[in-house]
Amino acid sequence: MAQPLAGLRVLELGTFVSAPYCGKLFAGYGADVIKIEPPGGDIARAHGPFKDERPDRETSALFLYLNTGKKSVELDLRTPAGRDAFLRLAATADVVIENFRPADLRALGVTYEALRAVNPRITLVSITAYGQDGPYVDYRSNNLTAFAMGGQMFITGTPEGGPVKNGGYQADYQGGLNAFSAATIAVLAAERDGAGQHVDISVQHCMAPLLEAGIPYYSYLGRWAPLRRGNHMASFIGIYPCQDGHLGVHVMPRNWKPFTDAIGRPELFEDPRFTTQADRVVNNDELMGELYAWAATETKLDVYQRAGRMRAPIAFVHTMADLLESPQLNVRGFLQRIEHPIAGAATYPGPPWWMGPDAWRAGRAPLLGEHTQEVLATVAGMSAAEIARLGPAVPAT
Repeated sequence: MAQPLAGLRVLELGTFVSAPYCGKLFAGYGADVIKIEPPGGDIARAHGPFKDERPDRETSALFLYLNTGKKSVELDLRTPAGRDAFLRLAATADVVIENFRPADLRALGVTYEALRAVNPRITLVSITAYGQDGPYVDYRSNNLTAFAMGGQMFITGTPEGGPVKNGGYQADYQGGLNAFSAATIAVLAAERDGAGQHVDISVQHCMAPLLEAGIPYYSYLGRWAPLRRGNHMASFIGIYPCQDGHLGVHVMPRNWKPFTDAIGRPELFEDPRFTTQADRVVNNDELMGELYAWAATETKLDVYQRAGRMRAPIAFVHTMADLLESPQLNVRGFLQRIEHPIAGAATYPGPPWWMGPDAWRAGRAPLLGEHTQEVLATVAGMSAAEIARLGPAVPAT
C-alpha cells in the first residue's frame, strides 16, 4: 500500500522548528519534501547537542530529528539565479512551507503572488508569530514570547512565583502541527477547485485555543478565578517526589478506596478527615503531608505496577530514559533506530499517529546540500550550465 501522502511534492523554505516540523510530518507520511537551505544551512544545524559534544552542522540532534526523510538543496534566494531556481522548483510542487516574517518573505521575492504566477494550484503555508496582517504583523518573536502572547504563561506556574514558561519549544511545534493539518486540507481543496491558496498560520492563534475554556470563562464572568497551582491542584491531584523520580496522582471520589489500598494506607479511607472529596479539600494540607511521607519511601516502577494491579490512579513522570525503555512504546514500534553517515545511529520518535504499518517512512536527515545537483537537474529541469551559474552555494557533484 502506498504511503498516505505519496505523490505530493513539498518545498520547505524554513528554519529552526515550526516549518521543519511541518515538513517532517509530510516526509514521514510519504511526500517528497525538498528542504531549501540558505548558504551554510538551516540555523538549527548550529543548535546542540552535537555528537561527541563537538559542534558540527551535520550532527545537531535538533536538526537530525526535525529533518528526517527530506532532501536538502542549498540555494541563495537573495540572488536572482537562486530565486529563479526556487520558482522553477515551485512550478512542480503542491505545497511550499515557510516561517519567515512577511516583510522578509517579500524581500526574497517568493510571495504567494510570485508562486501562483508559476503554479496556480500551489498552496503556500506561512507560519509566523502573529499572522499575515494586524498591528504585530512584522514583530519579531521567539518561543518564550509565544507562550506569553498565547496566554499559556498566565495559567502556568505557582501562586507564589507567578507565570512560568512551559518546557521546550512547544509553541513552535504547535505552529508546525497546525500548519501540517491546514496544508493537507488546502491540498484537498486545490484538488477539488483547481486553485491553491495562501494558508496563514499564526502561532498566537495556535496557542490561544489550548487555554481550553479560559477565554469564554473570562468572557462569562468578567474575571479569572482559577489559581496557578504548580504541581498540585489539590493534595489528591498532584506530583510527589519518590526515591528515584516523581509520582503523579489524580484521585477522583470513586478512586479513593483503591488508592488508599495501593499506597498501603487503608486507614486513610476510614479517617473522618478524608471521608469525602469535600473533606479532603478542607483538610488538604494534612492529606498532602501524608502523601509526601508515603511517596518518599517508594520507587516509581514498583508503585506504578502495584497501582495498575489495584486500579489506582497513580503514574510516574517519565524521564527520557524511561521513554526509551517504555514497553508500551517499544511494542508498538514507535521508537525507531536511524543510521546517519556522520552522526551515526540514534533512536528517534516515530509517527504521532498510527495509520498502518507502511504509512510512516523513517528516513535519515540529509547532509547540507546533499541533493542540490540531483533535484535542480531532475525536478527543476536545469542544465549543468544553469546550475553552475548558481555559484558556490551549490555543492559540486
